Amino acid sequence: MEIVGNVIIAVGLAFMLFGVIGIFRFKSFYPRILVASQSDTIGALTLIVGIAVRHGPGFFSWKLLLLVIIILILNPLIAHVLARSAYLSGHDVDTIEEKPDDR
Repeated sequence: MEIVGNVIIAVGLAFMLFGVIGIFRFKSFYPRILVASQSDTIGALTLIVGIAVRHGPGFFSWKLLLLVIIILILNPLIAHVLARSAYLSGHDVDTIEEKPDDR
């Protein structure tokens, strides 16, 4: 079970790494918050599941299950609140175009 747990943890870390790359790749606020919330949710869930698999059944795993439920509810909700507040405060929806170098 330890090997399976390590593989699941590695998958979670890969999701988080791709999320960091996606945050730097996009130029506007809204795609960045979308990528950040999705990669954070999936990465954290797979990390927690991997830890639970490595640890085995028990009280600690039930605590981790409760944490998974909290993350599933709160992460999308927080991302929505951030995006909505940015939109309502007048943040531009258009993407920022890169300007060519004037050399």
